[in-house]
Amino acid sequence: MPPSTRPPARPSRPSHRSTLSLQKTEITIHVYDLLPPGKLSNTLWALGTSLLHSGVVLNNKEYAYGGHDRPGLTGVYWTKPLTLPPGGTFRTEILHGFTLATEAEIDSIIRRASEEFLGTSYNLLTKNCNHFTSYLCEKLTGRPGPGWLNRAANIGVALPCVVPREWIEAPDFETHNRGGGGGGLLEGEESGDEYYGEGSRMLRGSDEVPRLVGQEGRREEEEHGITVTKGKGKARDEEGRVLPRAERAPTS
Repeated sequence: MPPSTRPPARPSRPSHRSTLSLQKTEITIHVYDLLPPGKLSNTLWALGTSLLHSGVVLNNKEYAYGGHDRPGLTGVYWTKPLTLPPGGTFRTEILHGFTLATEAEIDSIIRRASEEFLGTSYNLLTKNCNHFTSYLCEKLTGRPGPGWLNRAANIGVALPCVVPREWIEAPDFETHNRGGGGGGLLEGEESGDEYYGEGSRMLRGSDEVPRLVGQEGRREEEEHGITVTKGKGKARDEEGRVLPRAERAPTS
């Protein structure tokens, strides 16, 4: 009998997932101090209790969360990394980790996050930008963001009667930056100031102007790249606290 013959072995092919596993996406957190530079902010930063704003950087976009008064509209937005929020000072960059998720999977996670974090749900103590950072990091890597980002808010929840107001609500940007314009982001004040005031006029048409997740197409149709809801007074969170300008989301 002739010796049995076997078909030539086929070269192994890497699976779809193993090929994609080589495409790791870096997850970075940018942290900003919302208190005016000075002894108080430096002391609170050293103690880990400063009032902080944070954003998650993915594929050269920095995602953050802010509040506004438009029902049903997300408060999640993105901008160019390291774009300073009004009155904010950059403090540090944290390499949180990596994700093996595909671009489509990342987009889906961000879309679900945008549905969870609506602008009208924003709360300075219990659902702020740092809660969003922690949520998004956990969805992408399985690990939430650093707990110390929200230490001031956590203290405010536990000890609302003894926590200084500055630990919870940043001073009005306009008060501390008279020379910088400082207009309203949402519910524009009677003076007609627009998003980020003078700063916004310098940034219009650039990639530093914040864009709400899922609203990018609409923004391209607008002459100045941003829509501002006009109104009286100041934007507030769901419990009526005035929102720092850095914690207000664009509304287009």
